[in-house]
Amino acid sequence: MFSALCHADSNSVKAEDFEKKQAFLERQVDQTMSVGRAIRSIASHYPQETVIFVDIALDIYPAKYREIIFAAISAQPQATKEIVQIAINKNVSSCPSIVELAIKAEPSYVDFVVHAAAESTPEELDEIVRVAVITEPDSADRIVQTLAREHPNKMVDILSTAMKSVPFVGEYMVDALLAIFPNEAEDVVTTAVRESLVHNNQIERIIEAAQNAGVTEADLTQFALQAGATDEQIAKALVHKNN
Repeated sequence: MFSALCHADSNSVKAEDFEKKQAFLERQVDQTMSVGRAIRSIASHYPQETVIFVDIALDIYPAKYREIIFAAISAQPQATKEIVQIAINKNVSSCPSIVELAIKAEPSYVDFVVHAAAESTPEELDEIVRVAVITEPDSADRIVQTLAREHPNKMVDILSTAMKSVPFVGEYMVDALLAIFPNEAEDVVTTAVRESLVHNNQIERIIEAAQNAGVTEADLTQFALQAGATDEQIAKALVHKNN
């Protein structure tokens, strides 16, 4: 009986606190004439409350999700993972759209964005990779490394999608993956080369990156041939490296 009463009192306190926060947010929106400005102000003054106010804001103003997410992450990037998870769980938009928005809000936290997205909707991993590397190609190596570490059985698919999307940074992705999967050199090199067959210069850079990571010339030649590279392309890359 006593336990039940305590539980009821606890729920009552939580409900009252939630109502107070909701009323506070609505007053802030009225004063600033913008939910984005209100969230940014609250996040700046009460950083520890950022996530709960984003939660409330997305319930009250779901159509303003872009403004809410962008403002919250810009003001408190360390809350990025939780904000992305809340937005995905509330289904305010598609997961890839939320990923793009969150990365644009704070590119340096791209690892947290893709981690949260892949954790919440693993079935959309391919699209998460594609959108993330296109939105922030300079961080493609970190993106594929983060996601491959979390989903090692999907490593080839992750690299393949990323290479198709941003082939011009292929050597950095190869280097990043070989750093954590040195025993998967065959899969990494063959996938990267296969997706870059129309980019001669990129094939050379991929081979150089793999060689720098410790893959032998003999293995590189074998893997690249399997992927469809010509003897000439391989020889040119190896000669360039050795010079």
